[in-house]
Amino acid sequence: MRIGIFLIAAQFPGQDAGQALAQAVEWIEAAEEAGFDDVWIAEHHFMSYGVCPSATTLAALALGRTRRIGVGTAVSVLSAWHPVALAEQAAMLHHLSGGRFTLGVGRGGPWLELEVLGTGVERYERGFAESLDLLCAAMSGERVAADGEFFRFREVEMVPAVRMRPVVACTSRATLALAAERGLPMLLGMHVGDEEKAGLLREHAALSGGAGGHVAAAVGFVGDSTEQAVRELKEAMPRWMEPGLAGYVPVDGRPRPPRDIPKYVDFLSQTHPVGDADLCVERIRRTAEVTGLRHLILMVEGGGPGRTLDNIRRLGREVLPRARRPTPPGPALPASSPPAPASG
Repeated sequence: MRIGIFLIAAQFPGQDAGQALAQAVEWIEAAEEAGFDDVWIAEHHFMSYGVCPSATTLAALALGRTRRIGVGTAVSVLSAWHPVALAEQAAMLHHLSGGRFTLGVGRGGPWLELEVLGTGVERYERGFAESLDLLCAAMSGERVAADGEFFRFREVEMVPAVRMRPVVACTSRATLALAAERGLPMLLGMHVGDEEKAGLLREHAALSGGAGGHVAAAVGFVGDSTEQAVRELKEAMPRWMEPGLAGYVPVDGRPRPPRDIPKYVDFLSQTHPVGDADLCVERIRRTAEVTGLRHLILMVEGGGPGRTLDNIRRLGREVLPRARRPTPPGPALPASSPPAPASG
């Protein structure tokens, strides 16, 4: 079982964005020391929910500060960036880190970055397949050209060249189908339970012929008792999620989806590895058994900045060694996953 951490780089009440970014770097270094396999960094624009607008930039710093741990983006919002420019960044990080970098991409949403960065809502609604294909071509180690609706340019040589495949956040059936048809692994979000994850894996396997390598995100929060851990999470998470998620502003005036934050946090605490160490181990192993997933990334900052460093260290000491022990074979499924609500 491969287990990493998932960092949103949330700005908690009373903090500024610089403090949030500095503590994220501290947590990345602590995750390597605690024995996690990798760290995955979220990207958000113009909102306090997550104050990292370039996951590849923070990934570059993380790779420079660490020596062993893998680093991925969860996700870079492909609808907001030029696919070839993103491929160039991925290639640099791959070569400079000795292969420790993984690029995760998502469709994103109809949010303000499409207007501000100039890509437009059409790229989000109609252009994701074209963007994904161009990204894959640019990371194929070959020369690349484009003659599509959204991208047109002469053939160029990618320098530095790289052979990588992205992981794709799949919160919709349409995106799942795009990833599966291209044999690309999925990133599954925190908002789906084990049974739904298993169903999505089956769908992907049917379309892809069994391609695996999927990753799933979950909240990871360990306490002295399950009651204490659940109570802490329910008290802390809404304080930053409520104002943070208000930053999702549609670019074209369409209504924002309603969000019942306390209900969502209750779902997370009852479903994910939230509790004492025994319960955290049990839930990680259950996810592996029910879904066949073998790569889980734990969102560790739900308890707030004063609790996150201790949470990372305790998960590394009390949970990881037992959760990684071999489990009985699960269903005949490849590992899989769709992502968090904002990552398409």
